[in-house]
Amino acid sequence: MADGDYFAEAARAAGCPHASVPGLGLGLGPPLGWKERLKAGLANSGSTLWFLAGLGLLYALRVPLRLCDNLTAVTGFLSSLTPKFYVALTGTSSLISGLIFIFEWWYFHKHGTSFIEQVSISHLRPLMGGTESSISEPGSPASNRESEALRHHHLSECKVWRNPLNLFRGAEYRRYTWVTGKEPLTYYDMNLSAQDHQTFFTCETDFLRPSDTGRDTNVLVYIKRRLAMCARKLGRIREAVKIMRDLMKEFPPLTMLNIHENLLESLLELQAYADVQAVLAKYDDISLPKSAAICYTAALLKTRTVSDKFSPETASRRGLSTAEINAVEAIHRAVEFNPHVPKYLLEMKSLILPPEHILKRGDSEAIAYAFFHLQHWKRIEGALNLLQCTWEGTFRMIPYPLEKGHLFYPYPSCTETADRELLPTFHHVSVYPKKELPFFIHFTAGLCSSTAMIAFLTHQFPEVMGVFAKAVSMISRTCVEYL
Repeated sequence: MADGDYFAEAARAAGCPHASVPGLGLGLGPPLGWKERLKAGLANSGSTLWFLAGLGLLYALRVPLRLCDNLTAVTGFLSSLTPKFYVALTGTSSLISGLIFIFEWWYFHKHGTSFIEQVSISHLRPLMGGTESSISEPGSPASNRESEALRHHHLSECKVWRNPLNLFRGAEYRRYTWVTGKEPLTYYDMNLSAQDHQTFFTCETDFLRPSDTGRDTNVLVYIKRRLAMCARKLGRIREAVKIMRDLMKEFPPLTMLNIHENLLESLLELQAYADVQAVLAKYDDISLPKSAAICYTAALLKTRTVSDKFSPETASRRGLSTAEINAVEAIHRAVEFNPHVPKYLLEMKSLILPPEHILKRGDSEAIAYAFFHLQHWKRIEGALNLLQCTWEGTFRMIPYPLEKGHLFYPYPSCTETADRELLPTFHHVSVYPKKELPFFIHFTAGLCSSTAMIAFLTHQFPEVMGVFAKAVSMISRTCVEYL
């Protein structure tokens, strides 16, 4: 393992740079005066004050409202009801709460949030006087600076890239639709492709030079790359490698096109592992953005040296050798960069056709990588076995809840939303880290179970439940009378 400075530089090259935002951290910015602190405290405790005010008002009006007499009348009325009424009441409550629970569960798995919580925050919180935790006045310079910094930070995390491994054409996607009846591409993905083509084949001087548009370089690179990708698909691997190498030598500034990722995949198909290592030595650099292809290919090369003789039982007895430690660390590094890939490589989750655009560190990138590289992992004996034995150990090294990363910056929070736009609706998007179930799912599940149990007990033991209900009403009336 390298020292801390190395990891800091590696983090900057992870593809998701994080800029520090002035005034958002503890101890940053000028100290607040007593007026600002009082205002912030009142804003954050608004719901609590409303609740206490309601209790005080209820206590003050207990005599005019004749709460004790009304409670006695209600108790007498409930005592006169038959057990069948309670069975119907609790059964209906259980049914309604069960339907709410099912809807909450479906909404959470589809949108990643609670419907009741979302409605409460959007509509009820403003009525109760709730505000945002920020104390900056809207429109103030501090508020504008913070929102602008957060916006740039969000965009840097959620930048969408063209999939460099995309070798499919429209006819193949259409054939998939004919066979399965499902659309493999989203409108958002296809719209991004249309924008890419406009960028490649248009320039600002088109209206001045209709016959010579100045797009020669873009057109040349695009055509040569497509020729290389077609050659790779037709099995003419060496021809594809030559075209890619020539492109990278002739146009070195165009590294953002990620042609080296196409080259890595083609060299792996040739099993030219020394050449793969040479490409990684150039592009797996702390000053360059990372990708799943780079991180997992580096892990594959180190795994290749030890995987054929690796045994969990033997390793547990004698410990790991230096080469095995290096392989495990490379796997942990790759999994930290994109934790979605192992389940596709280990075939714990089914693959779909990759999208034309991907989000680095997201599920879309994992699908694109595994779709084309799974065969290379299978070709090396024991590689998938070593991956299966070690990949989950990555999460024990990453601080939870992911405020800090280990080798890279913390995992971005926006990947789920972007991946849902890039991937088709029939695909179950992989989410990391796993979200805890919202409070209202637990609440509705508990309410449904408890009311169903009460309905069952009332139906089976009406006399016992009647005594229990009378005891509860007596205790409630005694508490009110005491107040």
